[in-house]
Amino acid sequence: PRFETCWPALMKDSHGVVIVFNPELPSHLKELETWYSCFVQQQPLLDGQCLLVAHHKPGSAGDTDDLSLAYPLNKLKLIHSNLEEDPEDVRMEFMKYFRSIITFINESREREEMSIIS
Repeated sequence: PRFETCWPALMKDSHGVVIVFNPELPSHLKELETWYSCFVQQQPLLDGQCLLVAHHKPGSAGDTDDLSLAYPLNKLKLIHSNLEEDPEDVRMEFMKYFRSIITFINESREREEMSIIS
């Protein structure tokens, strides 16, 4: 929230939002709703254009299966990242996310062109 004045510039013309948080910090879990509201709902972006990344620090004992988020955050794609244990999994999930954003952009552009033609 310190940089709230910069948010409009960050959001301008964005096609996707990746929210990285530490699932072991209760304050991060509370802030998730604010980030989602400001960066996704108010733009507005579709839920599919948002990716949540629960980042587990090296040596943290967090159980990746034990994180349950409340509505509407539970509708979003959530991945767990632990770069010590499985960086390749995280990379693959990011690639899938980026491909879905590119597909979305291309489809939007095609719809726009069709509406201009007709």
